[in-house]
Amino acid sequence: MIADPALALEPTRLWLERAVIGLNLCPFAKAVLAKGQVHFALTPAQDWGGVCEALVREAAELLARDPAERDTTLLVAPHAPADFVEFAGLVAQGERLLANNGWSGILQLASFHPAFQFAGVDPEDITNSTNRSPWPTLHLLREASIERAVRAFPDAADIYEANMATLRRLGPDGWAQVLAGTP
Repeated sequence: MIADPALALEPTRLWLERAVIGLNLCPFAKAVLAKGQVHFALTPAQDWGGVCEALVREAAELLARDPAERDTTLLVAPHAPADFVEFAGLVAQGERLLANNGWSGILQLASFHPAFQFAGVDPEDITNSTNRSPWPTLHLLREASIERAVRAFPDAADIYEANMATLRRLGPDGWAQVLAGTP
C-alpha cells in the first residue's frame, strides 16, 4: 500500500524505460514511448469496483483519441490487490468489462504485478520478473496496433523465450541493477 498513489507513476515509467524497453522485453514499446503515445494513468481506488470504473474510463478515453496521439494506456493501481491470484481475478473482471462494452477485438488487456508468477514456476524464479512491475498495472492496447506490430516483427512468438533467456542471463542481481538504473 502506498500513502500517496501519485508516487507510483514515476517508478512505473522508469520500469518501462529501463526494463521493458532497455532490455527489449517488448520490442514494440520503444517506438510508442518515443512518439509520446503511451499514457500513464493512475487510480487511487482501493477496491475492485473503483479500479474497474477507472479501467472503463481509461478505455473509453483511449478509444476517443487518435492512435497517433495515444496508442496505449498503462493504468497503475497501487491499491489493487497485493495478492497476485486475487489480482488475476480483477484482470478477468476487467476483460469481461471490455467485452461487455463491445471492445472485444478492439482493445486487449494485459497486466503486470509486483508478485507476478507463471503457473508452475517457483515464486523466486527470475523469469517471473518479465511480467513484474513496481505496482499492479492494467495495460490497455489497441488490437490494430498489436496486429501491425506483429506483422513488423515476424518472430513475435519468440519474444517470450527471448525474455526468459535475458532474465536468466541477468539473474537477480543484474535485474536489480537494471531497475536501479545502474550498469
